[in-house]
Amino acid sequence: VAQALAFQEAGAPWVHVVDLDAARSGDPVNRPVVAAVVDALDVPVQTGGGVRSVEDAEVLFTAGVRRVVLGTAAIERPALVAEVAALGPVAVGLDVRGREVAVHGWTEGSGLLLAAALRNFGDLGAEALVVTQIERDGTLEGPDLEMYREALAATRLDVVASGGVGMPGHLDDLATLDVDGRRVAGVIVGRALYEGTVDVADAVRRLTGPRDTP
Repeated sequence: VAQALAFQEAGAPWVHVVDLDAARSGDPVNRPVVAAVVDALDVPVQTGGGVRSVEDAEVLFTAGVRRVVLGTAAIERPALVAEVAALGPVAVGLDVRGREVAVHGWTEGSGLLLAAALRNFGDLGAEALVVTQIERDGTLEGPDLEMYREALAATRLDVVASGGVGMPGHLDDLATLDVDGRRVAGVIVGRALYEGTVDVADAVRRLTGPRDTP
């Protein structure tokens, strides 16, 4: 909770919380922690990990979560997206290894390619797609810009980039990425914040300030 408050005080417009234990096991043991984070913050909280049913999502919305991220469950049962969207804002998390969408906490391949997944979720009620390149996540080596170009070209939904950001220049690369006037709607930064290679306030400025199309 203290770390989430620090992010808010530094200017983060959203806080993204992932229950990794629930993503792998399906057991939502960290729901009380998520609820405590929501209670402590004024900025909206987006959360995912182990959301397998309408009931799971309802618990999170009741706790005050602003947007719920569906991952494995959406891949295995796309109709769930519309069911949850009837309760509140939904994003679909597409965790990609190469170009194949992975499931169950990145432990298994789904056989579904990113391009097909982007088409599948275009009209089910999701307001955003959180697209993570697993091979870049936590590496600090930079985002997969080509993947985000492909995503922006393939869907009209908001695309949130996740994975690989390790320095301010990586944020500039994402901020100026333009595909027919479409840009990423947001960027999730994790390890770089904890290691101090990216500053929250500077990141917000880079992503929301004036942009020049390359």
